[in-house]
Amino acid sequence: MSQNGIRYTDEFKKQVVDLHQAGSSVSYLSREYGVSNVTIYKWIKEFSPVKVSQKEEVTSKEYENMKKRIAELEMENEILKKATAIFARKR
Repeated sequence: MSQNGIRYTDEFKKQVVDLHQAGSSVSYLSREYGVSNVTIYKWIKEFSPVKVSQKEEVTSKEYENMKKRIAELEMENEILKKATAIFARKR
């Protein structure tokens, strides 16, 4: 949530970042959309793609989501391993 209590959608944030990447300055975007410079810089960091290979890019937000999903899958995997061990002992 921003200082003024407005929640912006990811779509809106991406549009602002796209405008910046197309050449609009942060100060112009700040004035035009009523969003602070700091917030726009945060969105740029969050939504700007990073090249992870010659053919693939990922944003910071996507990377964080992937890390979270990997942690969830690792936890599920550990639970399944323990359950398998329990069932194997009961035979």
